[in-house]
Amino acid sequence: MARSTRRSRTSRSAARRRPGPLAAPKRAHVVWISFLGAMTVVGGLLLALEERPSPRVDGRSLAPLLASGGPTGVEAITRTRAPLRADNWKAIVIHHSGSPVGSPATIAAEHEARNAKGLGHHFVIGNGSGMADGELHVGFRWLDQLPGFHAAGADGDWHNLHSISICLVGDGNRRAFTPAQLRRLVQVVATLSRDLDIPLDRVYLHSDIAPASDPGRFFPATFREDLAAAVAR
Repeated sequence: MARSTRRSRTSRSAARRRPGPLAAPKRAHVVWISFLGAMTVVGGLLLALEERPSPRVDGRSLAPLLASGGPTGVEAITRTRAPLRADNWKAIVIHHSGSPVGSPATIAAEHEARNAKGLGHHFVIGNGSGMADGELHVGFRWLDQLPGFHAAGADGDWHNLHSISICLVGDGNRRAFTPAQLRRLVQVVATLSRDLDIPLDRVYLHSDIAPASDPGRFFPATFREDLAAAVAR
């Protein structure tokens, strides 16, 4: 009789421990709800990314030089969408992007991360990595005659309002800029200097006005001589 009672108790205990027929479906239900929740979160993040506006980089590009003495079309830079504010522009500041590869879009993304509204430079000149070598991007700030977002230093605010910013793609502290870039730079600066009456002593490197190594130690020492010769032509 005692043996029978023990068997009965063992059977009831095993029955209590054994999962019922609804346990597995319940676990599956929990897993499915968790999966749906995760997908909802991921979907929301993707939607937020899609809705985030891309940095503003609209403008127009001038093709790189075909030959040093050939037509460049650089004179077109003074044909802006908004009326040219000749009296506003008092100086020119030359920068580098600080990276070996770059484009208006990548530079604009960096500027947006520092709370700019799109590309902060007026012009960008490519080095063959991200843009064609010698290609000139005329940015929306120049076409619409808007202030730049480029200058640091004690007079940075003044330069952002009154200086034209030109950025060379590349890191001038690591390697030299390409000959095509430098030819294009001289042409752009000479054109702006002549058409806007900006004296050559108001053409600055960023390192001239701010505590920055920009456009870098490999920027050519002959630039001002080349610029003076181009303006005199």
